[in-house]
Amino acid sequence: MSDPASSVWRVETRTRAATVFLAVAALAVALAFAAPFFVSRSLLQDLFLILTMLVLAQNWNLLAGYAGLVSVGQQAFVGFGAYAMFACVSLGGLDPMLAILIAGIAAALLSVATGFFVFRLHGAYFAIGTWVVAEVVRLVLAQWRALGGGTGTSLPNAAIRDMAAVQWIADAFSVRASQAADILTYWLALALCCATIGFIYWLLRTRQGLGLSAVRDNQEAARSIGVDARRIKWAVYVSVAFVTGMAGALIYVQKARISPDAAFSVIDWTAYVIFIVVIGGIGTLEGPIIGVIVFFLLQKSLADFGSWYLLVLGLIGIAVMLFAPRGLWGLFSDRTGIQFFPVRRILKGGPSIDRQGTRGGPHG
Repeated sequence: MSDPASSVWRVETRTRAATVFLAVAALAVALAFAAPFFVSRSLLQDLFLILTMLVLAQNWNLLAGYAGLVSVGQQAFVGFGAYAMFACVSLGGLDPMLAILIAGIAAALLSVATGFFVFRLHGAYFAIGTWVVAEVVRLVLAQWRALGGGTGTSLPNAAIRDMAAVQWIADAFSVRASQAADILTYWLALALCCATIGFIYWLLRTRQGLGLSAVRDNQEAARSIGVDARRIKWAVYVSVAFVTGMAGALIYVQKARISPDAAFSVIDWTAYVIFIVVIGGIGTLEGPIIGVIVFFLLQKSLADFGSWYLLVLGLIGIAVMLFAPRGLWGLFSDRTGIQFFPVRRILKGGPSIDRQGTRGGPHG
């Protein structure tokens, strides 16, 4: 007689590699949190750049790699979130930390308003439509004279100095208010990055995540089994806009100065993000992490070469797409089978098979 429990099917996603990675990741986050205690201010600013670019890359990856919505206009939400934050702080007198949250809400509202236009488009037309939306938003905000018009403006010094927790950090670390603000924005970037990755991983492991993958692979087939493709895509589009808007606001709290051309730069906030996702591995959570590290190393190594820097990035991107279409992480994962964020569902268990080839069950 076989054990009744052996006849129970179960679905698993976690792997041994994922369990080990979870422990390593927890240690890495703890060290990252403590970084202001032992790294220089310039290195802290570099880490801030890595974290914020990773947030943008993970969100674009969710949008394009899982929802199948390839956008080249994500700078619309970066810039709009940044300008919303500046308006709240410079014109409304709010604390920048509160303004970051409001900026995310403002970007989400913008996505709802523009979504009725871009969701009428498909494929390459959708991509072009998102870029057109970004340009329109840039041109409109460039006319906002209260925030500097086309030349831009800066945050008031008092706004940064009086930001929540800045004085406490300055006293605890014995640093100036400007350096304390860098520490605070770095911690906020770390929290936003961890929350973004955690949320996307949780989402992909739910029924909604399974439906999202089905929509990406075959939208018509997904609809035939009851998946509301339009609702799922809308939810992802608005969620990505919300987080992207907060990231844009956080970036410009740290920069403390804004202009339309910088805030809505297609190269800085979309082209680089696409490069990170493509070389790392689109449609994976690990890919953008690998991609942002490679991007940062290339940026540090080649930034002094001027326009050649962009040319080298383009050649690397083309080479990866030709020889590793699933990115560097996809190439590694295909050869090793290792996944640090496993979302693939594996069916295990079921009725046991005895020596005579008959199925065992509760009654033998």
